[in-house]
Amino acid sequence: MIHSSAIVHRGARIAAGVEVGPYSEIGEHVEVGEGSWIGAHVVLDGHLRIGRNNRIWHFASIGAPPQDKKYANEPTAVEIGDGNTIREYVTINRGTVGDAKVTRLGNSNWVMAYVHFAHDCQIGNNTIFANACQLAGHVWVGDWAIFGATTLVHQFVHIGAHAFTGMGTYLPQDLPPFVTAAGNMAQPYGINKEGLKRRGFSPDTIAELKRAYKTLYRKGFSLEDAHAQLVAQAKQCAEVQQIVDFLDRSKRGIIR
Repeated sequence: MIHSSAIVHRGARIAAGVEVGPYSEIGEHVEVGEGSWIGAHVVLDGHLRIGRNNRIWHFASIGAPPQDKKYANEPTAVEIGDGNTIREYVTINRGTVGDAKVTRLGNSNWVMAYVHFAHDCQIGNNTIFANACQLAGHVWVGDWAIFGATTLVHQFVHIGAHAFTGMGTYLPQDLPPFVTAAGNMAQPYGINKEGLKRRGFSPDTIAELKRAYKTLYRKGFSLEDAHAQLVAQAKQCAEVQQIVDFLDRSKRGIIR
């Protein structure tokens, strides 16, 4: 299952049944789980662990050193879960000792061509990144978030679960859970109602999230006053509590 032109270091751990395409290169400290498929001209480098049933398409580069001048070849890592699709020319850089020491991609993510995850990014599960999204270092992404093509995310920004960005969005600050954003600079445009419907959220929950969105963005409250209102609303809805928790953790501030 390994093409004769591929270069696989004898120290690499490749599970039975993994297919490696022509001219791909797999380094000494790489582990690839069962059922995964590696296309042509893929480079897997550094301390890299890839789970089961991943599909990594041609010319992707995963595990290369971070684009960080402070990096001094420390043994940092990349960890990728199960069931991900990583399309052509995707680049995922290893972590740095100044943060998590590992860049992580969870399970069942769909990563389209030319996407870049910089050092120490932490990506959850079931996300979608359309073509040419670019995440700077230290970015955190919650489960089920969806990014329109060419979305750009500033370093240290956090994106909440079920958030959504339109094509060409620039996020200089945090994007709360369930919120839709678009533009450069990013502006909020309601909650991700259609996505929530598709994922089985009840009409009552969606109504509570709409109410929370209006409290945060449409009532003219200061952020402090909006937070106090959301704390009260969260007693009726666990999903609103997720927004409150996100605000409590935010360090860059949220888009408003």
